[in-house]
Amino acid sequence: MNTLIFDSKKYAQNQGYIPFALTDVFTEYTHSNHIEILHFWQLENTFILGMQDTRTPFFYQGLKKVLDSPYQPLVRNSGGLGVIADDGILNVSYFFPKSTDIQTIDQAYEKIKQLLQKALPEIEITAGEVPNSYCPGAYDLSVAGKKIAGLAQRRIKGGIAVMMYLSVNGPQEQRGEFVREFYQHSLGENSQDLRYPKIDPLSMTTLSTLLEENFTVEQMKQRLCAAFSAEEKTTDLTIWLKENQLTETLTKKIDQMITRNQIIQEEYHESTL
Repeated sequence: MNTLIFDSKKYAQNQGYIPFALTDVFTEYTHSNHIEILHFWQLENTFILGMQDTRTPFFYQGLKKVLDSPYQPLVRNSGGLGVIADDGILNVSYFFPKSTDIQTIDQAYEKIKQLLQKALPEIEITAGEVPNSYCPGAYDLSVAGKKIAGLAQRRIKGGIAVMMYLSVNGPQEQRGEFVREFYQHSLGENSQDLRYPKIDPLSMTTLSTLLEENFTVEQMKQRLCAAFSAEEKTTDLTIWLKENQLTETLTKKIDQMITRNQIIQEEYHESTL
């Protein structure tokens, strides 16, 4: 099967909708063209929320906590709960068509787990929920019980997108403390609501800590490229979108993300009246 690799580097806070809009573009393209795509991207200091986070009883209180911090809130178009994006977090989106070998949700998750394990042969990666982490899920990826990556999945027609946030380096304990405080504010007296995690910041770690070296995002991308494709060659995204007449489609997907995120503006406006 043919492959493509896109490296979008880091998006500024005001460009946060773009990688999520691209997710839909790539998912649809994968299905139509029977191709696998790997997309690397980062966001500058962003707290990425799931729709379930917006349904907390005191969402504005949690939102105010985010707005008073260096982080920008953003509601994503896939499942899961809140996660941090910053310089030390690499987001990896893996796109492929549904096939006879990949039908179930877990089979799709296993595909990206195997890719990551191939890229990191010196550590043993385990799949299974780390319940006291932020955005816990049945296919959390951990090493020796400490979570290094979380997964989410989105399907459009016959295309599958598996999104992974990977803690490469940086202050992971501080990230966990920030997300824990968000839930403390947004849940209030409902802090025992089992739909939301009771976060222990020590339940997560980074690859840099595990490998006991200053492991960088660029090094991780190089390893994933080598594991994914023998060519290790990235494609220019802007040119590719134009050549495939997908620029307008991307714009429409961005507009959908803007609409999805109106809840943040509405919640903030209503609470300040």
